[in-house]
Amino acid sequence: MDALTEEEAVRWVGAELEAGRGGRIVTPNVDICRASAEDPILNELVCTAELVVADGMPLVWAAKLLGTPVPERVTGADLIWSLSGLAARRGWPVYLLGGPPGAARKAAEALAGRHPGLDVCGVHAPPYHFDATPEGSARVRRRVVEARPRLVFVGLGFPRQDLLIAELRKELPQAWFLGCGAAIAFAAGTVPRAPGWMRRIGLEWAFRLGCEPARLARRYLVDDLPFAARLLATSLAARARP
Repeated sequence: MDALTEEEAVRWVGAELEAGRGGRIVTPNVDICRASAEDPILNELVCTAELVVADGMPLVWAAKLLGTPVPERVTGADLIWSLSGLAARRGWPVYLLGGPPGAARKAAEALAGRHPGLDVCGVHAPPYHFDATPEGSARVRRRVVEARPRLVFVGLGFPRQDLLIAELRKELPQAWFLGCGAAIAFAAGTVPRAPGWMRRIGLEWAFRLGCEPARLARRYLVDDLPFAARLLATSLAARARP
C-alpha cells in the first residue's frame, strides 16, 4: 500500500494528469485483501495499480503493527468527492459508471452541487450481467471511451470494476480510474453511509451489515472477520519476531 493521505493521493493524481499520464487507484479493504490472497490473478490486479491506498481500518492497524504505518484510511467513498473537486478546479471531465439504476445520475448531481463547474461527461448503470459476454462488456467500454473523460469512477464491486478498468486503461491511457464500490450509491444518497465516528473507529462494516444483513452477513461474518483476525494476528507476530 502507498503511505499517502487522501490529500496527498489527490495531489498525486492531479500531477499525473497534468503530465498526461493515466493510472488506476485501488482501495483495498479486508474483503479485497481476502479475495486477492486466494487468487493470484486478483492479487496482481491490485498490486500493479499505480496507487493502492487502505480503505479498511484493519489494514491501517495491521500496517502499524508491522512497523510500516500508513497515515490514514483513504476510502473510495471519500475520494469520489475530493477527486471531483480536483476535476472541477482543473476543468477535467468525469464519468460515473455503476451503482443501482438512477444512482449515477443522482450522484453526478450531488457532486456537481458541491463542486460547481464539474463537467460530468457521462453516467451509466449497466445491467448486472453486462460482462457475461464480450459484446456486453465492449458496449459499456465504448460508451466510456466515446465520452473522453479524464477521471472515471467505477462502482461495480471488486473484482468486476477492476477487471473492466484494466481493459479501459488500454483505450484511455491518459485517464485516471477509481474503483469505488458503493461510493456512487453513497454519493447519490440511495445507500446510507455510516456516521463519521463509526468510520473513524473501524465500525463502518457493522453499520453496513445492519443496513443490508441479507446481502452482507456471509461476506462480513463468515469470510472477512476470520481473515481480519488472522491478518492482525500474523502482523503482530511478525512485529514481535527479532
